[in-house]
Amino acid sequence: MPARVRPVTPADTRDWLRMRDALWPDGSGSHAGEIARFFAGELHEPLAVLLAIDEDDRAIGFVELNIRSYAEDCDTNRVAYLEGWYVEAGARRHGVGRALVAAAEEWGRAQGCTEFGSDAELANDVSAAAHAALGFEETVQLRCFKKML
Repeated sequence: MPARVRPVTPADTRDWLRMRDALWPDGSGSHAGEIARFFAGELHEPLAVLLAIDEDDRAIGFVELNIRSYAEDCDTNRVAYLEGWYVEAGARRHGVGRALVAAAEEWGRAQGCTEFGSDAELANDVSAAAHAALGFEETVQLRCFKKML
């Protein structure tokens, strides 16, 4: 049976932090502060976080959601956006990711959005395959650059 999905609560801080560190290890030093600011209502992104909970009441995945005014190849200016998506290794390929994305889509519809966007690193073939399996259409590939001024 797929996991149940619910909004994150302050009691989930340790689990969310653990999984966020696993998804984005380069940002580990900032995750705890961002989570604290999220619960204090001081963080502008993500707008919502949903957790996947297994039958033992253990957090095994999450999605972070936002609404973007622009997303590649989308037509509207309010695009529900999957900013982060993580499922623990032992829970993958059991419908957990699908349950999280379905709940994220419902969240987007509830926000009045008609499009749902996401992205992945160019070399992340696992993420690309997972997106495709859930009905996402790949639209563009790009490289981003920055320069300090």
